[in-house]
Amino acid sequence: MFPLISGLQKSIDETLELNKKLIQGFSNMTSIKEIDIGTTPKELVYEEDKIKLYHYTPMVKNPHSIPVLVTYALVNKQYVLDLHEDRSIVKNWLETGLDVYMIDWGYPDHIDKFLTMEDYVDDYINNSVDFIRKQHNLDKINLLGICQGATLATIYTALYPEKIKNFVSLVMPFDFSTDDGLLFSWSKSMDIDSMINSFSGLVPGDVMNNGFNMLKPFQLSVDKYLDFIDKLDDKEAILDFLRMEQWIYDSPDQAGPMLSKFINDLYKENKLINNQLELGGRTVNLKNIDMPVLCILAQKDHLVAPASTRPFINHIASIDKTLLEFPVGHIGMFVSSKAQKEVAPAISNWLKERGDKGSSKQAKPAAKKSASEPKEN
Repeated sequence: MFPLISGLQKSIDETLELNKKLIQGFSNMTSIKEIDIGTTPKELVYEEDKIKLYHYTPMVKNPHSIPVLVTYALVNKQYVLDLHEDRSIVKNWLETGLDVYMIDWGYPDHIDKFLTMEDYVDDYINNSVDFIRKQHNLDKINLLGICQGATLATIYTALYPEKIKNFVSLVMPFDFSTDDGLLFSWSKSMDIDSMINSFSGLVPGDVMNNGFNMLKPFQLSVDKYLDFIDKLDDKEAILDFLRMEQWIYDSPDQAGPMLSKFINDLYKENKLINNQLELGGRTVNLKNIDMPVLCILAQKDHLVAPASTRPFINHIASIDKTLLEFPVGHIGMFVSSKAQKEVAPAISNWLKERGDKGSSKQAKPAAKKSASEPKEN
């Protein structure tokens, strides 16, 4: 009898606690008028077609003299790097003295459905680099690429090495021969050209986003909402959840020729690592990458397998090259507490150590490091 009464009382207590959370959650949700994202001050300094180049307002009196241009992926928006003031790798870079520019690729529409990889690399990235070089009266700047944006930045650096002083890549797909992770397996069997044709040359962002969600269906579509219920009485936790939800489902459409070349030439034929990729009649030769290189990967990455990233430093001519590994997931590389405490400062320190004096080809011993923590935050 007594165990039955005890169990019944426990159920009643849990129900009352849940009701309290739901009531408080309703109050919290109705009090939220606007979700603040990407609040770090910045200035629009250059535009071309749909793309915008932003310059973030420096946060130190004398920022590092070599600015860094950040290129994010095309399939999501770059403001995940500046999600909130407490979860902003951009703000962290600025506080440590970097001078940061970033490309916003915009939202392609049917006017842009014929955009090619050449348009993105030879025009948009190159024109942004040239703008920054002119603004700062420099021959070379730093380039930092992330995810798909890092692959495009690698291609750019191999074609225009004379314009890049130091190159940094984060969670970059590079060796597409791996079958680690569903994304690599699916992409190899995907009839991307038929998909592009079925959407009249412009693949909707929702199609791409639904595919990414299917890579981890329970965690990305069920578990996160169950966890959310436990945080309903915490307004800041609700805001963090809504910021991530807004970013996840803010997926630009994809131009057919660009997407086709990325899937067919890279995922299916793995041309980049084999120096067989061609752009505008030129071969992308990785041996042209001879400046200092920092390559960073996420050990728990479900989108870009670590096995795809690790080979990069072995295929370039750089003498000064470093591989860093962090025990986080793909998004954790930008928004986790480890990203703020370790990843961002590591990048800043690495760039500042290779300052504005001397040649970018100065030799330093190659290094491989691993930063470890038992649990991702």
